[in-house]
Amino acid sequence: MHPDFHHVLVEQHLDLLRRDAARPPRTVRGERAAADPGRVVLRLCRVGDEPALEQLAALDGAPAPAGRVVLAEVDGRLVAALALSGGRFVADPFVATGDLRRLLELRAAQLREPARRRGFHPARALRSLRA
Repeated sequence: MHPDFHHVLVEQHLDLLRRDAARPPRTVRGERAAADPGRVVLRLCRVGDEPALEQLAALDGAPAPAGRVVLAEVDGRLVAALALSGGRFVADPFVATGDLRRLLELRAAQLREPARRRGFHPARALRSLRA
């Protein structure tokens, strides 16, 4: 990626962070509210996500994960991604993503190993009745 383009991406991201930091904290009945983690969504990457994934990888300074990728979005903004094969992880360096990484690893493990389904099998039912 061209250094000037990378610089523009970082500046845009810093502007977003400054805008978010300027918001006053929410309070409930005079008490200071806990940090709002926002709405977190974990999902598989789609074709339309490639530009955002490339931008995220550029911010992280790492190559974008290839193949099937699990994404973490906070309030609709992509902040972390984990490849299902190989486990390459990229994240927005301006966002705390430690907890999101653990969530992504858990979700990736679930997607790698599909759950066994136990359905009704007449032969198994007959064996259990005879025993």
